[in-house]
Amino acid sequence: MPPALRVSGLSKSFIVHAHGDLALPVLHDVALAVSPGECLALVGPSGAGKSTLLRSLYGNYRADAGSIRVRQDDAWTELVGAEPRTVLDVRHRTMGFVSQFLRVIPRVAAVDVVAEPLLRRGIEATEARHRAEFLLGMLGIPARLWALPPATFSGGEQQRINIARSLIVDYPILLLDEPTASLDAANRDGVVELICQRRDAGAAVVGIFHDTGVRDAVATRIHEVLPPASPAGACHA
Repeated sequence: MPPALRVSGLSKSFIVHAHGDLALPVLHDVALAVSPGECLALVGPSGAGKSTLLRSLYGNYRADAGSIRVRQDDAWTELVGAEPRTVLDVRHRTMGFVSQFLRVIPRVAAVDVVAEPLLRRGIEATEARHRAEFLLGMLGIPARLWALPPATFSGGEQQRINIARSLIVDYPILLLDEPTASLDAANRDGVVELICQRRDAGAAVVGIFHDTGVRDAVATRIHEVLPPASPAGACHA
């Protein structure tokens, strides 16, 4: 089975204008490939560029060089240098991203926040809400909170809303940035179960898991991210 995601020669620097437009290299010549049914865990020291790599894969950061190719519609789509509409189409249909933080939508009920990605894909509203409620229940969000906006929820509750919103669509590729960082043991186990279900159903998963127990439970392979050589005194973003 061909990879769902293939990366080669990927490099990324940040320009620090306050220091004479100094270029700080964060990623250099990164190469990896992930196939359906695999979970690749990114490991490495703090500041090595793991989150930068995830955000580059998702198109939040524009790479300086290299290739990020995604398998979509039985063909390769190149994301490095792609038009914004191409990146958005890949996000809409092929690649999901679970971050540590929820961008709270004011005055929108939690169940509707979770259901919204399905509505954008043309799923009927009743079905979308039903699937959202199922996921919220799996993740331990009590029914009394479903009709409330998540702005007032705890950090752990907001993170579970974010996870439900990101996992409600069966994306072929999933990017996970510390999905269990704010969760207690019981809720962490529920998220691990969901990730394993998506992996075993054929999703290609790339993630950062600082919790070694979570990493051991979900990862099928490890990819080490090391910081490139930097100018003296420079720090990695």
